[in-house]
Amino acid sequence: MSKLFKYAFSDLYDISSGISSTKDQAGHGTPFASFRTVFNNIFLPDKLPDLMEVSEKEQKIYSIKKGDILITRTSETVDELAMSCVALKDYPQASYSGFVKRLRPKTEGIVYDRFMAFFLRSKYFRKVIECNTIMTLRASFNEDIFSFLDLYLPDYETQKRIGDLLYHMERKRENNAQINDNLQQQLRLLYDYWFTQFDFPDENGKPYRSSGGAMVWNSTLKAEIPLGWTVGVLSDCIAKVSTGLNPRDNFKLGNGSIRYITVKNLTMSGVLDFSGCDTIDETAQTLIHRRSDISKGDILFASIAPLGRCYLIEQNPTDWEINESVFSIRPNIEMTTAEFLYSYFTSPAFIKGATSSSTGSVFKGIRINTLLDTKVLIPPYRIASAFSAKVRGLFSMLDKNAAEISTLSGIRDWLLPMLMNGQATISD
Repeated sequence: MSKLFKYAFSDLYDISSGISSTKDQAGHGTPFASFRTVFNNIFLPDKLPDLMEVSEKEQKIYSIKKGDILITRTSETVDELAMSCVALKDYPQASYSGFVKRLRPKTEGIVYDRFMAFFLRSKYFRKVIECNTIMTLRASFNEDIFSFLDLYLPDYETQKRIGDLLYHMERKRENNAQINDNLQQQLRLLYDYWFTQFDFPDENGKPYRSSGGAMVWNSTLKAEIPLGWTVGVLSDCIAKVSTGLNPRDNFKLGNGSIRYITVKNLTMSGVLDFSGCDTIDETAQTLIHRRSDISKGDILFASIAPLGRCYLIEQNPTDWEINESVFSIRPNIEMTTAEFLYSYFTSPAFIKGATSSSTGSVFKGIRINTLLDTKVLIPPYRIASAFSAKVRGLFSMLDKNAAEISTLSGIRDWLLPMLMNGQATISD
């Protein structure tokens, strides 16, 4: 067993509040670390995506330096509270949000920044936060909680070996995620080129509309569409829509190892994010599957806003199932293809129209009948099929990279406690 040393959190770091800004200050000025940036990143991005107009004096007070930890201070739920983000370099002129606390190291040689980034996002520390959170209308992480939290850490050299290993794994994971973002962008561009600009390849391989392809006026859409295309409703293109099950009296969460997918696990990047999944047992999986009937080629569709979160199932699922807020959509393969239908569901035009048709007092969402009645421009099958042939490789790459991301995340989360307590070691 590796020896762990007990430290008072407040002996290791000074805690400071962020800047209270106004809407007029946002969008211009100097780099700014927002709540969103801190929440979504283990490490601060090399370039901060937001700007804030602040004075030179405020830049000094609310500065961000190498080794600083930014941590979310308030949230509606404990899950979003005290999520940390570590600065691995100085950020000249940058400031940080008032919804964030800054922890600045008091000494050198006790805490290693890369290690702390993973430690503070670990299940152990999340449990500590859950047990010590002040919960009124909102969860809160304040100076009082900070002052009596104790941390158990290995020595500095051990932290360095663990932190560097996990950091390189995280960079690989982030690289895969960036590749998937680029693949999604390619997919959207191709869909727009073929089905919005109507420059799909004609019989001679030239862009249809730009090369003078025949266009006809459609009174339903009040727009010109290619000759031979039809306007129908989504029920023409869909063979079946199913949903999963809500636990209620059906089964209990937390049993077994089957992952239970909700709308939170569907992403705008076209992959399933398995992090934070509840689990179910095989009996519950069988019960849900009678209703969901999910299989390869189906499209998972998040019925609750924000719309546009979809996933094209590349392999028959064996170790996960869906809940009732996730639609499983099976394409009518006599009319269209899964790749075309997925791209349509993630297109800006569909998202805008479907969002305006959404209902619900607490969570806005689209109902199955509303979805099926949505008007859609349907290309001839040969064109949809040609599109699928062109983009099918992108979907395979998305799925492969997503699987590797999931594996790396799992290994990372498993390794940290194993390395800390000496059950696993890093060879030179």
